[in-house]
Amino acid sequence: MSTESDSVEPTPSTSTPPPTHNAQTYIHPRREPFEHGLIPIPKLIFTDAFQTLASYKLKLLSINRRVNSAAIAETLQISVQEARLVIETVASVLFHDSDPLVNAKADEVENVGVDVYDLVLFLYAQSYKRLLPRGHKDSAAVADVWPSTSAFDGFLSALTPLQLVRNNSRRFMPSQADEEAHQLLYIQKHLGNIVSLMADSTEVEGEDSLVLTMENFEHLGYLIYFGENGSEKIPLSQSAPFFANSDPDMPAVPVPAPQVHDWLLENISSALGHIAETVSTKENGPTSSADQDIPMADVSHSPIKATTSARGHSFIEGISKSSCMKQASDLKGSSIKVVNCHESVIYILAPLRYAAVYGCSDATIVLGAVGKAVRIEHCERVHLITAAKRICIANCRECIFFLGINQQPLIVGDNHKLQVAPYNTYYSQLEDHLNQVGIDTTINRWDEPLALGMVDPHDSLSHPVGISDVQAESASRIDPDQFTNFLIPNWFEGESSGCTKDNPFPLPDAYLKSQQKNYENLGEIKQTLKETQLEDSKKRELSSALHGYFKDWLYASGNIRQLYCQQND
Repeated sequence: MSTESDSVEPTPSTSTPPPTHNAQTYIHPRREPFEHGLIPIPKLIFTDAFQTLASYKLKLLSINRRVNSAAIAETLQISVQEARLVIETVASVLFHDSDPLVNAKADEVENVGVDVYDLVLFLYAQSYKRLLPRGHKDSAAVADVWPSTSAFDGFLSALTPLQLVRNNSRRFMPSQADEEAHQLLYIQKHLGNIVSLMADSTEVEGEDSLVLTMENFEHLGYLIYFGENGSEKIPLSQSAPFFANSDPDMPAVPVPAPQVHDWLLENISSALGHIAETVSTKENGPTSSADQDIPMADVSHSPIKATTSARGHSFIEGISKSSCMKQASDLKGSSIKVVNCHESVIYILAPLRYAAVYGCSDATIVLGAVGKAVRIEHCERVHLITAAKRICIANCRECIFFLGINQQPLIVGDNHKLQVAPYNTYYSQLEDHLNQVGIDTTINRWDEPLALGMVDPHDSLSHPVGISDVQAESASRIDPDQFTNFLIPNWFEGESSGCTKDNPFPLPDAYLKSQQKNYENLGEIKQTLKETQLEDSKKRELSSALHGYFKDWLYASGNIRQLYCQQND
């Protein structure tokens, strides 16, 4: 029973009040399960989450502590393909890299399986609904931005990239503080159920009681962590007074679930109070105690070139008709978000764990190597080039994705005229970065997009009756004759740290043959021009015609954006 009214709350603890954690270190929700760990499969969203998952937990544990796709498919009554997607998604957002699933190769995943307690937390989090963005005051000004028959147009018009250009502001978008508070409120509301699902039943003085072992308590790190001011995330067991300084050679004594619940609840309340103290009431008004968006103090009213959050996430925002290049040394942490960039070229040539692209238009974005997951959402006419473990594409239009991808690209929501293509670039440090984040260049599933559904049940908006049954539009393969390589300027010339001299992902035969044919045609044209004897006036006419065709091609292909880079660097 996962609803607010029937939440299973542990009874109050009779022990002494738990000590408060360090005043400068607050509890935080992990972004990854909420940003990259939600998949719109209706059968995974339960109206009675606690009872259903308690039953599933017992059934799965009777099979094994770690379970594979077949066991998940049978228990949850989903397809084996969907069960494999579940395992891959859990692996992409796990908080501890020491878990064998994180480092398992594609052909090892079924033998390794997923830990049942991680799976239960993943499934519970599927009931989360994302924060509803603020509407725009001038709805008439944006009503014609995305002409479409989409059932969502009345709402999504407030999220379109062109409106972002007009407003030059993210005030209507959820800020990081908004999202963190919303996620904490969700965890707070469901904490009783979550703690109970991690607990084991034991008999104390003739009565059944719920207790948490240190191992099961650590699994809560899937959703929350301690840390502040850019510090490393602190393991939960080291933060909790009842497990701190435990002897590693002796199992810690299990702790009553009510004591764990009370301690977590106290820390979540403290963290929410801290967020409330930092918001700007002058700009945004008073905060709300319900599941509403919580204003942020540092909303920017002007374009931001690049910023870094306090907890190791980098942002590139507000780039317009320009270019931006970032290396690993320019970034804090291993996650990045590209927001509200238009008519520009963005190069992020670094090894990353997570990347998100939101609200961009008419841009080319190159993401170096992303070892966990990429999410691109609400973008128009964007060319995204990335080598990554996995990617999710949501509510995008007329975008082309040049992919070196180890898992099937996921396509969710209201998308139109998407195209996928093989990976088409390189830079000197690329192979080093691929190795650092564990991307296998022998596996590229760029041409196997998986469309999951027109409606994303995790969005906080009402969907028309019956629309959930509509199949999402998938992506088509780009024609081999339209495929071109993308040249990254050689900023690293003379550096010894990189040795990549070509695209590390092998091209499919059709694209390789088309590329070779283009090279041959170019050689023939060059030779013909050399051998042709023309008067000066004819040479000028030919030169003018070639320049005209080249200019038309630059605009039609989107490669005009690369000239911005040359002009501004």
